[in-house]
Amino acid sequence: MTHHCIAVAAGGTGGHFFPAEALACELVRRGHDIILMTDQRAGGRESGVFAGRQQFVLPGAGIAGRGLMRASRAALALARGTLQARGIIGRIRPAAIIGFGGYPSVPPLLGGSLLGKKHRPLLFIHEGNAVLGKANGFLAPRMDGIATSFPTVAGVPARVPTTLTGMPVRPDIAALAGEGYEPSNGVLRLLVWGGSLGARVFSDVVPPALAALPPALRARLQVTQQARAEDVARVQAAYKTAGIPATIAPFLDDVPGLLRAAHLVIGRAGGSSVAELTVAGRPALLVPLPIAARDEQGANAQALVDAGAAWMIRQPAFTAPALTQRLTTLLADRDLLARTAQAASRLGRPDAARLLADMIEARLPDTPRTA
Repeated sequence: MTHHCIAVAAGGTGGHFFPAEALACELVRRGHDIILMTDQRAGGRESGVFAGRQQFVLPGAGIAGRGLMRASRAALALARGTLQARGIIGRIRPAAIIGFGGYPSVPPLLGGSLLGKKHRPLLFIHEGNAVLGKANGFLAPRMDGIATSFPTVAGVPARVPTTLTGMPVRPDIAALAGEGYEPSNGVLRLLVWGGSLGARVFSDVVPPALAALPPALRARLQVTQQARAEDVARVQAAYKTAGIPATIAPFLDDVPGLLRAAHLVIGRAGGSSVAELTVAGRPALLVPLPIAARDEQGANAQALVDAGAAWMIRQPAFTAPALTQRLTTLLADRDLLARTAQAASRLGRPDAARLLADMIEARLPDTPRTA
């Protein structure tokens, strides 16, 4: 296979960046050169696969959900970023650009699409949700191909070639595939996570819900919970009062180890989170982010629910009494948890990075482009 320069466009939160890193690792393993085009939130990467490689931090900001003035400033920033990206791409001449959704993908992919046919790279997007996001929806008609994480994705243009690859996960998460699920014979390990920054609703609802469980069930619990830094102390105090052993932190360092040990996960339903749950094969109670522009997380969660791989509670109904009632049933039924874990594992795609790299390579020219 001829080696090429491939640009990876990703930024913002870990949900967009983890799959970009996983793909980049696979492309480097195959001998390709990679460059990173990202946003100011993510900034330059000093560790991981992008460290020491060409990185370009572009201006831009999301437009959705902003007032008129802020939306206008965001649009101008995206325009500046697009012009900068167009110049960079025209100079470096990557063979392809792959974007991972959100506004950080817009300047590189839109900039690449504005180049003349002779200099235009191949353009791809990866959609991590069961509904095409707004940024990807804007870019999709200009793309040469779309990779998806779900078999059915609402909003994808029929005329653009689509490939089901799954969501690339970090290699240490992919390594969990096939390990199986061990039902609890004693301690019940509960993992609570809430996206890149945690979610206050879990700090408000989960501790009192667990404290109200039947004493025999509560005595078996061992909790690891992600919480915002300002919430850590009160969440720790709540668990201490309830007599529940708990580890609370703003960031979870050993996600693979925590997933391996977990008997049940409570969390959001972002694309990366869902991919990690299914690759690891863990049952989950999902609470979709209620403010997503197109209810992407609701669609993700519903796809798992339909497959018998998870349960969903919408955030307005996610109260301490409701959670207590649900967990009293779930945690007491080890066979139900095991069946749900098996259903989740059947949805997992640990080879997603390989499949995505295959999709890109299948379209690359036989000779590398030169600047």
